[in-house]
Amino acid sequence: MEPRGAETLRTYEEINEKIKRGDAVVMTADEFVEYAERYGVEKAAEEVDVVTTGTFGAMCSSGAFINFGHAEPPIKMWRCWLNDVPAYKGLAAVDVYVGATAASETRGIDYGGGHVIEDLVSGKEVELRAEGWPTDCYPRQYIETVITLDELNQAVLVNPRNAYQRYAAATNSTDRILYTYMGTLLPNYGNVMYSGSGQLNPLSKDRNYETIGIGTRIFLGGGIGYIIGEGTQHNPKAGMGTLMVRGDLKQMSAKHLRGATVHRYGSTLYVGVGVPIPLINRKVAETAATPDEEIYTEILDYGVPSRSRPVVKKVSYAELKSGSVEIQGETVKSSAMSSLPQAVEIAETLKKWIEKGDFTLTRPAELLPTVREFTPLEVKRYEPRVRDVMTRQVISAKPTDDVKAVAQLIVKHGVDHIPIVRGDGKLLGIVTSWDLAKALAEDKHTLQEVMTSRVIVAKPDEAVDVVARRLLQYKISGMPVVDEELKVLGIVTTDDLAKLVRGRRQGETR
Repeated sequence: MEPRGAETLRTYEEINEKIKRGDAVVMTADEFVEYAERYGVEKAAEEVDVVTTGTFGAMCSSGAFINFGHAEPPIKMWRCWLNDVPAYKGLAAVDVYVGATAASETRGIDYGGGHVIEDLVSGKEVELRAEGWPTDCYPRQYIETVITLDELNQAVLVNPRNAYQRYAAATNSTDRILYTYMGTLLPNYGNVMYSGSGQLNPLSKDRNYETIGIGTRIFLGGGIGYIIGEGTQHNPKAGMGTLMVRGDLKQMSAKHLRGATVHRYGSTLYVGVGVPIPLINRKVAETAATPDEEIYTEILDYGVPSRSRPVVKKVSYAELKSGSVEIQGETVKSSAMSSLPQAVEIAETLKKWIEKGDFTLTRPAELLPTVREFTPLEVKRYEPRVRDVMTRQVISAKPTDDVKAVAQLIVKHGVDHIPIVRGDGKLLGIVTSWDLAKALAEDKHTLQEVMTSRVIVAKPDEAVDVVARRLLQYKISGMPVVDEELKVLGIVTTDDLAKLVRGRRQGETR
């Protein structure tokens, strides 16, 4: 595979010969950035053969193929659990795939597939339980035993998506705490969480994908692995390339392969990945010399539950790594979901392997694609919206209205929520039957005294399931539906959602 770039400085074969002789010049990405800044990219490109990279972070699209071997009598497994974590069994009789985010059926999200993989790599015993579909050649119906990594025929880490080229950072504009795959996001832009290692990140050092592709030998989980293609959601146009990788679990270390649980989100696997970047031409050297100050990502507002979250700010990894960023004139703490010290260690370890002659470079059989159409999932069946289920005839009141009069309205119309509006219909607050009962007991007279002014609202075009989750989160039974000017259009309640569910069930049984 010929490189895409400019005039060749050195070939893979020449670099590997130098590695075998012990005179290859290798620098970590951090060292190369500093060297290029001091002496210039031209000199650095002439003198350095290989730049090593590293990243260590939560990589949910990870997992392992495992072959147990056959018991006596043999079993054709159709359901399987490892430490009560379900493993995918749509494979041959005793082959399974355990995914990093699969959750334990007894411990929930506190223990998952990522933890199972770490336990195996740590040498621990793992409980295997499986149910069989008995046949003439596989008569056993059930098996329960323990396994260790050494006893397995194969245990191969195959990760569909690792090592994003860069990763959007996250913040939260709402007034409540959000629990996301980017960690805990504090209210009102209280913090920023980010992932990736910036100038150490593999694909940030070869932005044009001139040296990385199918067959590239890499550091993976403490052992040697290979890139087997582009990762899922590979989006080079947006600077968000990804890698699909594989490696032998029996070579790996629990130090560089760690099961984890993201608080109130779910289990994952922290994976260490390091890719050597051969400086085959000046174009590659220029990208390898890119510092954190010139590697940018966006801070997105995760308070907006949409695939197109608003961009709060464009930010460099230098700013993120500094520990704080500025948002709307305020200093906000920034924290890494990834481990930067581990990323440094991975790059340094890979450097030592190469310098000792234990690791040579491989020329990719095919480079990663630089153009790939990246499309979202379009829902082709109609999904009910709030406007489809909301009650349009809303009984409302003004803040100066008498409490007793509004209580009579609730009784007369059989409603439980009364939006409080201005003369032009704009929402000011809300009262419920409970608020009114309490107000009467405390001898309060106007709605102004008892209404809730911070109202949780819905928009008419929102998906019903999103609004149902909001009702659950705030432990309320209804909310006004408003337009962009906060004028009340209707109200949606748990009763409205219950009617929708009943209608769906009736439709399914017809």
